[in-house]
This record gives sequence, C-alpha cells and structure tokens, in this order.
Amino acid sequence: MKHWCVYIMANKPNGVIYIGVTDNIDERVKEHKNKIYPKSFTAKYNCENLVYFEGLENGKEASIREKQFKKWKREWKVKLIVEMNPNWSDLSVNWNLDNKEFRVNK
Repeated sequence: MKHWCVYIMANKPNGVIYIGVTDNIDERVKEHKNKIYPKSFTAKYNCENLVYFEGLENGKEASIREKQFKKWKREWKVKLIVEMNPNWSDLSVNWNLDNKEFRVNK
C-alpha cells in the first residue's frame, strides 16, 4: 500500500520551516538534504531536518492536509512539531525503511 505523507523540514530548532507532501518520504527527504533543486526554498534556507511527518491514506487527503498546515499560524505549526518532536531532532537520521511505521490518519 502506498503511503502519503505531509511533512515539515526545518533548518534548526524553532527556525525556518517548510511544509510539503509526498508519496515517497524517503526519497523526498534525500532530495531536500542533497539540495537536488538548488534554487528551491529548502535549499536556500538549509531546511535539511525532517522534524515532523504524518501519514495519510491517499494523495487527495494529504494535499488537503498540506494546504491546511500552510494556512496555520506559525505558533500552531511549532506546537504541532513540539508535540511530536520536542527537541526538533532530525527524524530521518538512521532511518530504516523496513522498520518505519506510519501513523495513518483516518
């Protein structure tokens, strides 16, 4: 089953954040970290740390959730990150895809 994710990348704790959506979180995070698109927002502001993600059942739901996040006030986004990841750690460090568990919102 394909999993869709809404995710947040950051450059440092409480720093610049970027919200995105993908059906391949592993590859997308690699693209951000390797600055595959050097003129992109994440490359310009060094948003290389995956600080939040949530799984959704399909692309339409994920797209709706992403748009919802982008409309939120910054303090709401920060609260969401801190609830899942209080230290703003890079969640993709030592990521093992075979053991990755998605919490799919229904």
